[in-house]
Amino acid sequence: MADLEGNSAAKRFHPDTPAARFEHQIRGAGNLDWGMQNRLARILDPGTGRTVMLAFDHGYFQGPTSGLERIDLNIAPLAPYADALMCTRGALRTSIPPATRAGLVLRASGGPSILKELSDEFTAMTMADAVRINADAVAVQVFVGGEHETRSIRNLTTLVDEGYSAGIPVLGVTAVGKELTRDARYLGLATRIIAELGAQLVKTYYCEEGFEDVVAGCPVPVIMAGGKKLPELDALTMASYAVRAGAAGVDMGRNIFQSSHPAAMMTAVRGVVHDDLDPADAYELFRDATETKALA
Repeated sequence: MADLEGNSAAKRFHPDTPAARFEHQIRGAGNLDWGMQNRLARILDPGTGRTVMLAFDHGYFQGPTSGLERIDLNIAPLAPYADALMCTRGALRTSIPPATRAGLVLRASGGPSILKELSDEFTAMTMADAVRINADAVAVQVFVGGEHETRSIRNLTTLVDEGYSAGIPVLGVTAVGKELTRDARYLGLATRIIAELGAQLVKTYYCEEGFEDVVAGCPVPVIMAGGKKLPELDALTMASYAVRAGAAGVDMGRNIFQSSHPAAMMTAVRGVVHDDLDPADAYELFRDATETKALA
């Protein structure tokens, strides 16, 4: 028991100072529990409300794709540049140091590796294991308009319910098959459905026309998916357009780990997302970093 002797008689209640109100920039998070808000703040910078997420969960259906042959060598060194990592629990446990400070988003759905049947997914991990790993969110694919839409929505809502019990947010990923168009009408529908069903974050693709409407119509943060590998300047330009349209950052995989200089690309993407750098200026950052490395 604490010793009561020697306590100061003066107490500082500051009756003229209103109680603190904690403000943040994370959209739609104001009414969530403290633990869930805390985890969201480890994924999205609470000052900017944005994130640079590094995705390397591709192996769960593609195997050792280019750039992911050795996660311990190719991805783990990039973790300090990322606000958050998006991966599978297997990759995390085997290849990422536990001392990593980046936020953790774990892929929680899985299914066939056959491309045409990717929508045939079930939940692939329990929320109890996410708690055990100390995850900041779990991610699940939602195939709006796909053959297995109902099942993927069930996967989402099951994880949302379990996430509320554990204080862990859910990231709903709008999955787009070849038969679905990546336009504002579809992406707006898919992101809104995911948010309406309880996801605290949504990841979706960028579309050149109407992306600002997609973001405005979604009451939770929308994170842009990087998609296929693009030339560095094109990827930086897409990221810039997305955040200027209201996106809460980017989740890039191939545009990072398949770049000729992944760490330099991460630095450039951070400049676009957190500092609102013009894509051309961010590309100069990339080039300067690559030249410096070449001279070292």
